[in-house]
Amino acid sequence: MSGSKKIKNALISVYFKENLEPIIQELRALNINIYSTGGTQEFIEKLGVPVTAVESLTSYPSILGGRVKTLHPKVFGGILGRRELDSDLAQLEQYEIPQIDLVIVDLYPFESTVASGAPEAEVIEKIDIGGISLIRAGAKNFKDVLIVSSREQYPFLLELLRSGKGSSALDERRKLAAQAFDISSHYDSAIFNWFNPAGTEGSDPVFKQSIRKAQVLRYGENPHQQGIFYGKMDELFEKLSGKELSYNNLLDVDAAVNLLSDFTETTFAILKHNNACGIASRTKLVDAWKDALAADPQSAFGGILITNKTLDEVTAGEINKLFFEVTIAPGYDEAALAVLKQKPNRIILVQKPLTLPARSFRSLLNGVIGQERDLSTESRKEMRPVTSVAPTASEYQDLEFANILVKHTKSNTIVLVKNKQLIASGTGQTSRIDALHQAITKAGHFGFDLHGAVMASDAFFPFPDCVEVAHKAGITAVVQPGGSIKDKDSIAYCETNAMAMVMTGVRHFKH
Repeated sequence: MSGSKKIKNALISVYFKENLEPIIQELRALNINIYSTGGTQEFIEKLGVPVTAVESLTSYPSILGGRVKTLHPKVFGGILGRRELDSDLAQLEQYEIPQIDLVIVDLYPFESTVASGAPEAEVIEKIDIGGISLIRAGAKNFKDVLIVSSREQYPFLLELLRSGKGSSALDERRKLAAQAFDISSHYDSAIFNWFNPAGTEGSDPVFKQSIRKAQVLRYGENPHQQGIFYGKMDELFEKLSGKELSYNNLLDVDAAVNLLSDFTETTFAILKHNNACGIASRTKLVDAWKDALAADPQSAFGGILITNKTLDEVTAGEINKLFFEVTIAPGYDEAALAVLKQKPNRIILVQKPLTLPARSFRSLLNGVIGQERDLSTESRKEMRPVTSVAPTASEYQDLEFANILVKHTKSNTIVLVKNKQLIASGTGQTSRIDALHQAITKAGHFGFDLHGAVMASDAFFPFPDCVEVAHKAGITAVVQPGGSIKDKDSIAYCETNAMAMVMTGVRHFKH
């Protein structure tokens, strides 16, 4: 075993005692001396295992309500002493400092304490000082010391002790040292972000994020690219069936979840390449599905399906007729699952209650850009009529629907809606008029009558050409943010041709 080190002395000081007993018993069987303090010492003593109190080593008691227990040269000297240096060994002998070969320590639960809504004083007390110092010391001196910094590592440690008969190899110590610095840096990032909440007044503009859990994907955006998801997917979804999500699946799932989060009525949406190619709100879920599919049955092939209601057997039977990759719902009837699971590769996700992050980030050039998520959703009361003809009640409903949808569609975009159903959209175009032409052409291709439909634009109209083309296609009401120096030209055209126009004052670019 390369770089093998025999473990003679162990220091154990942990907050969580679960699954610690087998480790203690194995150390006892290997005749390894144990040093401990506080609650961990009491735990070991109750097992009937000999343990030396750290206080007897340091000749100092735990003080300041437990804030200072292990912070002492006789503890850290035993961890940091370099066994290959005669001068270090001489000093350890001079000051009667035992060499500590194994450190088992974890950290106070800072993040869960913050998440619980605990008062500031309680949160402060969960900022670990001794533990984080022991972790860093043990990891720094990995050539001589084995550092175990999380209870998740207990199975690895137990197997190491048994197979190595109380010895550790250099590569094992290095591996655990790297994990220790992962844990300590994550912990410090969480503390910093609590003291310095991003986006708040007076906070320092520092990007500091740490995600310890990762999932290797089948590949990235293309098969020749590696892909990894960093995050806790199981906090958001329960996967009931199907293959693993791909990089592109995740992009679409993210877009789908964000889109449906803005709808409260029974709604079904179909997404492809991060854009909705079909969406409708109806009283019955199966009707919402049928009308969502009608918008573009070609693009729906291989898409991502999402609804905000429990998926029933009747609706499952309808969507089962289509090839799709992922379906997302807050729940499924048993009979519906039986239908959907007929094709084992289908990814079936149960969406758990979630709160989406308030900020979003994207890697860019040699850095990262961040912004607040677009949480603005303008309803009728935020829509200011700018024409003498006001929208009808049904047109207002469609304008609200379209305005939500345009916010979640790639810019430049135009969205056409009728009776709370997406008729067509122009997405990701370099000019707004091109987006409109694309939407009108698509609506015609699938046989939709645009008379009485409404139009939403993610940004202002630089020229009146969009409202002119829309009017000639049969569109009767328009919602846009406004803000162009030529707003009056678009308003004048609508006024002359009895079109209703409302402005929100809020742009919804999405790139």
